[in-house]
Amino acid sequence: MSKEGKENKFSYISAIKQLLDPLHTRLEKIDSKIRGQDVKQALRYYRNEDLKRIFGLSNNTIIKYRQTGILPYTKLGDIYMYEVSKIEKILKENGQ
Repeated sequence: MSKEGKENKFSYISAIKQLLDPLHTRLEKIDSKIRGQDVKQALRYYRNEDLKRIFGLSNNTIIKYRQTGILPYTKLGDIYMYEVSKIEKILKENGQ
């Protein structure tokens, strides 16, 4: 192969590498997010609006359940959060 042919081949390979490197980086980020999904799912939370929409609970019922200890919660500022795994456990225990 001539010197000019080798240079063309090298520049072609270099151009392809420049196109593929950012794609490879983005795919690695996506892959790491997908792998980390199991951890995120273990820490999912409902908010008041979610409980109302999903389970048909009223504001008064949610407050009553919190006050009586039926509904375990975490409070962040003025926001009440209910861990999904705990809600699912309550539903299973009550045969829902």
